[in-house]
Amino acid sequence: MPAARKFSNAMRFALCAIAAYAAMALAGEVQYRTAKARGDIPAYNAVREDSRHQPPSLRRGGYILGSDNLGRSVLLRLVQGTRIAFHVGIVTSLIAMPLGIFLGCMGGYLGGRFDSIVVWLCATVASIPSLLLILAISAIVGKGLAGVYWGIGLTTWVGVCRNIRAETVKHRDRPYVQAARLLGYSTPRIVFLHILPNVMHVVLVLFAIRFPAAIGTEVFVSFLGIGAQGEPSWGVMLNDARMRLWQGAWWELTFVSLAIFGLVLSFNIVADELRD
Repeated sequence: MPAARKFSNAMRFALCAIAAYAAMALAGEVQYRTAKARGDIPAYNAVREDSRHQPPSLRRGGYILGSDNLGRSVLLRLVQGTRIAFHVGIVTSLIAMPLGIFLGCMGGYLGGRFDSIVVWLCATVASIPSLLLILAISAIVGKGLAGVYWGIGLTTWVGVCRNIRAETVKHRDRPYVQAARLLGYSTPRIVFLHILPNVMHVVLVLFAIRFPAAIGTEVFVSFLGIGAQGEPSWGVMLNDARMRLWQGAWWELTFVSLAIFGLVLSFNIVADELRD
């Protein structure tokens, strides 16, 4: 048997970066839940008029990443943005991945009319501009993250379905599947207990690809004012920060952009390594 391929240094760095982001998201979740349970205004939303537009500083009592136009800490708001980003990535994956996997596996294995319906459904959804579909779903569900979750989840399953279907088609006539048929196993058992474990590597790669893509979509729709309401998602922070660039307050836009860049780059490196 060939030796197992070792992770590269880039892969290790990317995994450490994702772990650091996850720790930030967890810390933000604790802060958010604690403030909500106490009924207090969270520290990241606390207005301090005397600390407006403070540049980044390492001095005692200063703001490490600066403050915004209401004297709120950019660092604390960035942590909350990480929390919302992970919420979006995880929740939309829980919507899109099972739907894409189920339709892809069943369409690829059964073929015939069911497969034609799956292919037609994928082509129909893919032909609709994703942003318009997300906006329509958000209009039905309402402003806020719930609309974003459903909008992104119901528009990003197509790529998952197509890839899983293609892999299932390659596996459905292999000897182990034919042996399962001869033994009289049911279709769900063959598909989900025999074929699916053999295409799980594709599922992992697709998850690593669509996770940052979902976050990027949320940033865009929140930038348009449709996503998070009253919470500092990265899109909301970018939208607020761009209005203050002319005042020389560069730090909020810079650090948010770097945070998005770092997370997306880390997941892309992981996806490339998993694909290899």
